[in-house]
Amino acid sequence: MSVAVTPFLMFEGQAEEAMQLYTSLFSDGRILELVRRPAAGSEAEGMVLRALFTIGGQRIYCSDSNVQHAFTFTPSTSLFVDFDTEPELVRVFGALSEGGTVLMELADYGFSAKFGWLNDRFGVSWQLNFP
Repeated sequence: MSVAVTPFLMFEGQAEEAMQLYTSLFSDGRILELVRRPAAGSEAEGMVLRALFTIGGQRIYCSDSNVQHAFTFTPSTSLFVDFDTEPELVRVFGALSEGGTVLMELADYGFSAKFGWLNDRFGVSWQLNFP
């Protein structure tokens, strides 16, 4: 039996926009599957029912919830990315922090050459590292 653990991100109407941003920032970024909600009753037609994308060799599922929840993303769960070059780290940090919230500025905190932590404009938390 084979088991795969894959992160799953639930948005409230911004899943496709988030996927487009994330896959544009990584050279291997690809949207592998995108299924939209059909017109049915009170559900929002065209929202992402199910999607799968890949960045940095990691497959990630996402969807748009058709109901509003009293919860959203939290920094206690984040996507951690190690970069090969400092300029690449700085570029991605800048793009993801636009419209978001920087939790830890890019700096040397003693455990790596440069590290930064942020919540992007969709609320997804990222820890970006240049070891």
